[in-house]
Amino acid sequence: MTSPRLSPGAADALLFDLGRVVLDIDFSQAIACWATHARCAPAELVARFVRDESYRQHEVGTISDAAYFDSLRAMLGITISDAQFLEGWNAIFAGEMPGIAPLLARAARRMPLYAFSNTNRPHVEHFSKAYGPLLGHFREIYLSSTIGLRKPDTAAYDHVVKAIGVPASRIVFFDDLAENIEGARACGLQAVEVRSSRDVADALEALGI
Repeated sequence: MTSPRLSPGAADALLFDLGRVVLDIDFSQAIACWATHARCAPAELVARFVRDESYRQHEVGTISDAAYFDSLRAMLGITISDAQFLEGWNAIFAGEMPGIAPLLARAARRMPLYAFSNTNRPHVEHFSKAYGPLLGHFREIYLSSTIGLRKPDTAAYDHVVKAIGVPASRIVFFDDLAENIEGARACGLQAVEVRSSRDVADALEALGI
């Protein structure tokens, strides 16, 4: 997927996904934790796990944590407790994406930064505490579990653009998933697919930031 042709003065706001753009994610850490508690091989759980309808419902806040963990029990065929599921669920956060902190600090001095993440209540509670200073660069963080909408749905982008109060064409959106980039562009945003913080750095340079 080609990146947009960015130029100085082409944006009034920057919008960032969180997972694998700002915060590093390692889902294998959740699998390893659950497998330890369940006394089984991680590979068994990898083969069974899918991001199903319950996963999506959890991300938009329409089912409880307990209900989602019940669905995981059935999906994975293990009988660990809610507390053990939560331990693994929050173990996916592997730190800041390398090099992102100074880029956000630099960008925040020039224009407003916002974040938009498909996520769930336990993850929000966890990363808000663990990464507070880094996330402090954002004026607002739009969360699927709070707004009841998730990427790449058109309604989700429309909601966030309206909340930011800047025309979609004047927002540059950073995300690591091609489907989310395509969804954003379809709604009129400029969008950059992120594979590493180098992509963010290159975009900021192109924008004259």
